[in-house]
Amino acid sequence: MTTDIAARLIRPATAEYDKARMVWNAMIDRYPAAILRCASVQDIQAGLAYARSQGLAVSIKGGGHNVAGHAVGEGALMLDLGGMRGVTVDPTRRIAWVEGGAIWADVDSATQVHGLAVPGGLISETGVGGLTLSGGVGWLRSRHGLTIDNLLAADVVTADGEVIRTDASHHPDLLWALKGGGGNFGVVARFCFQLHLVGPEVMFCAPIYPASAGIGPIKVWRDFISQHSDDLGSLVEFSTIPESPDYDSAYWGQRCYTIAAVFAGDAAEGERLVEPLRNLGPKAADFSGIMPYATVQTLFDALMPTGAYRCYWKSHLLAKLTDEMIAEALQNAVDNPSDRSISSIWSFGGATARVPAEATAFGSRDFGWMYSLDSVWEKPEDDQKVRGFTRAAWDRFRRHALDGRLYLNFAGQDEDSAELTRTALGRNFARLAKIKVSYDPGNMFCFNQNIPPAA
Repeated sequence: MTTDIAARLIRPATAEYDKARMVWNAMIDRYPAAILRCASVQDIQAGLAYARSQGLAVSIKGGGHNVAGHAVGEGALMLDLGGMRGVTVDPTRRIAWVEGGAIWADVDSATQVHGLAVPGGLISETGVGGLTLSGGVGWLRSRHGLTIDNLLAADVVTADGEVIRTDASHHPDLLWALKGGGGNFGVVARFCFQLHLVGPEVMFCAPIYPASAGIGPIKVWRDFISQHSDDLGSLVEFSTIPESPDYDSAYWGQRCYTIAAVFAGDAAEGERLVEPLRNLGPKAADFSGIMPYATVQTLFDALMPTGAYRCYWKSHLLAKLTDEMIAEALQNAVDNPSDRSISSIWSFGGATARVPAEATAFGSRDFGWMYSLDSVWEKPEDDQKVRGFTRAAWDRFRRHALDGRLYLNFAGQDEDSAELTRTALGRNFARLAKIKVSYDPGNMFCFNQNIPPAA
């Protein structure tokens, strides 16, 4: 171990350790053997050399936003990439090189200067790495697909310390594996993304209806969005109305749902398009309007401040969305024991659906919808109650899921992890296990939705 690494290695019982091991989900309370803050590819290589010398597995922290807390490996060397957040934009070629520790706010601020964007997530503090490697679902999916569908290349540091540039011509097996196979194959030091003309202003649709309105408005949304899946990235989000002057006081404390959508083209055209979704009955509020795309990307941040709440998320991918499913999702939202919890029905189709199943490790795009249960609460004493409710609701809804599949960024907290990972990746799991042998034969990178190397 070099002197430089020794000086920057954060160990247990030091003043920095507890803060350094903290991630977004307050439920995560794990203790790495040591933490190395990386500012360069050379730091990553030195960290991996140290891990090999000590026989340590490695966990990787980008934004630290994964709900299962995969950034923090118990007894592992944790590589914190927070010192690697650079974004370099080539507006002529419409590409961006993004360092592995960047968050989506970094990307949006750099690309929107040029009126460009890459499909990211819905929360600007989410790490680029974690979101991308398991798929990447955001507002732009209708026109531009998932984040992985825009991944052109990557610089990857493998378990033996080698730096590999993977693209369509070099190590294409690795690039394919990164498109949905999670953080199983190395430390991604840089991503290269395709950019698209977006903004700077877009139309954001967000009428909020009380749960007492029933499933009628959601049925209208389902049928409307099915006809406009090329134009609108959309979801219905269930939540609780706060006591705020931004809402009609008659609805304070009631469960509600927001019909949210983004039109990525001309903002005025989008405003006309979504008008029918804004007039489906009495509303508690309506936050719709034309606004900067970068602003839209931050609108959900306040719901999920880092380290403030305890979170447990589960999901199902769905082939169709029936009235029965809508009613069950609404009832789950009403019954959730935590007022801070949210849950969502996401629409897909459009550009996302047009990607062939074999093109990415993510697999088949034959799902048209996703249901996510995103429970959030404050007190540890409520863990069993809220988690138990969420798991039971997810188990009941499983009968609707497409081949039992789920989105690996919303997979829970590693219970049934091996089974769920195999189910989510389907026939691609065996191919990924073979690729794993080439880049991480000892399974050094095992703090993820793990794919063990094939025998």
